[in-house]
Amino acid sequence: MASKDPESKQDVKRKRTIKKETTSGAGGDSKKIRTEAKESSGKSLFYAEDEEAEEIEAKRVDATLQFVILKKLNRLAHIRCKKVREGTNEAKQRIDQYHLQLQNLSKDEEIELVSVQEFYEHAPAHIAKPEVTKKDSHQLTLSRLDWELEQRIQLDQQLVESKANKEQLEKEIKTKEEYLENLQPKLGAILQSTKPVQEYLDMPFDQIREQHQTACHLPEPLYVLYMQTSAYKDACDGSSLQLTFNYLLVLNIITVNIQLKTSNDSVTSSISGGDLLSADLLLNEIYDGDHGKKSPNSANQYELSRLGLRDFSSYIEETGRPFLWAQWLSGLQFLGDECPQKAQNSISSAHMQQTIKKLRKRIRSRLSLLKQLSSLERGSIPVSSEYQSIFPTKIISKLSSWRRSTYEDFAVLPQTKSLIDQEMASESDIYFTAVIERGSAKLTAQIVLKPNYPEDVPLFVISIQWKTERTAMNDFHVQKKSEDQILTNQLQRLLMCFDVYLESEVHCTESEGPVEISKEKVFARAARGPNRTKPYKYSPEMGIFTHR
Repeated sequence: MASKDPESKQDVKRKRTIKKETTSGAGGDSKKIRTEAKESSGKSLFYAEDEEAEEIEAKRVDATLQFVILKKLNRLAHIRCKKVREGTNEAKQRIDQYHLQLQNLSKDEEIELVSVQEFYEHAPAHIAKPEVTKKDSHQLTLSRLDWELEQRIQLDQQLVESKANKEQLEKEIKTKEEYLENLQPKLGAILQSTKPVQEYLDMPFDQIREQHQTACHLPEPLYVLYMQTSAYKDACDGSSLQLTFNYLLVLNIITVNIQLKTSNDSVTSSISGGDLLSADLLLNEIYDGDHGKKSPNSANQYELSRLGLRDFSSYIEETGRPFLWAQWLSGLQFLGDECPQKAQNSISSAHMQQTIKKLRKRIRSRLSLLKQLSSLERGSIPVSSEYQSIFPTKIISKLSSWRRSTYEDFAVLPQTKSLIDQEMASESDIYFTAVIERGSAKLTAQIVLKPNYPEDVPLFVISIQWKTERTAMNDFHVQKKSEDQILTNQLQRLLMCFDVYLESEVHCTESEGPVEISKEKVFARAARGPNRTKPYKYSPEMGIFTHR
């Protein structure tokens, strides 16, 4: 503290010396006079001057001490002010902390907590504390917040684990991608080395892959068709059906040509059914009314007329038939007079399975029909073993002739006019003529097969030449009533019914002399009722014929 005083003792002495010198320099005369006066006044004056100097020195020292004390008090005042300021800041911080705590307590209302019922069901006992929380709503809220915190901690752990799993999966994916990138050249070398094996086993994988690559260059409707049919390439059993689809760019339609390859030559050896596997007849009316004779795009007739061309039906042999199902399989759909929209996979997939089923069914039925026709041309009616029991063992009538006929031949017969008027027979149907004989009696049957045979059973129109000509127009008994059998079963039944007709007719006339038609069938009555119905119903268990 002494070193910091503004004035030390040496400084005071120095100032006193300077003061004396100044006083002596400035007013030397006056000092001299005063000295002289002092000397004259005697020794008393000298002592008075020394006392005054000592008093001044004491005052100076006291003033210096007072300055030191003042400086100390000033420093203490600053220290105390600092302490007060720090205390105030601490108090403010405590107040702010309390304020934040109050704010945090109000944030729980914004948190979407689980329901109370779910809280008690899933929260552990040490958090739920039902014995306390069910009585105290505040404790319940705190416990629910604790459970929320616990769940969030668990979710955070799951997030960390999920991120770790994600990183691990990304590493594995990257490793596999690198492996696949390196695998492609190896696979190419392997496929190249397996070409001899593919040729030996008739498994042309390279050819199929090239076909897929080539298909990318097809027009959109044909590409849609290719994609949808690739899964159905084995659609036909026992035979190979080759369909050729053509896309006419200007007309914006799909046409179809067909080629069927069969492994059994006997199937195609039929004379009367040689054309049943042609495109015109095999694909006709796969769907009802779909003959493929005209373009489904109504705008085509205007296009052809503008170009000076004939009607589209004139070019069917060259282009193929534009069946509706061919448009559907290609993703095209025509609604009224509107042009088709862009080819869509959804349209193709919606019709693909049903169309393939119909094609397979049509081919199976046509191949079966060809086998039957081949036997019928030889005068033999093939009846499967499962149907043998519904016919009598002995049938006298024989099939003497089976041939193909036409719609024109059918239409000129007088007994067929009503069927044509009722649209039960049309030009798109398939016509046959069968001749059955027994003795001098002859039955001629005009048979009509619908394109969707055997879904629609064949229609028989019968005429009998025996003594007189008898048809459905003049003889009620000549009407063919059996409509629940396929072609060969119907023919076998026709033979049986012809026997019954002739034998019952002979029995009713009871002619004298030699009998041409002998009674081979067993029936109690030859005719019954006002219509004189004949006993066409055969009972296999008893071997007799009865009336219906």
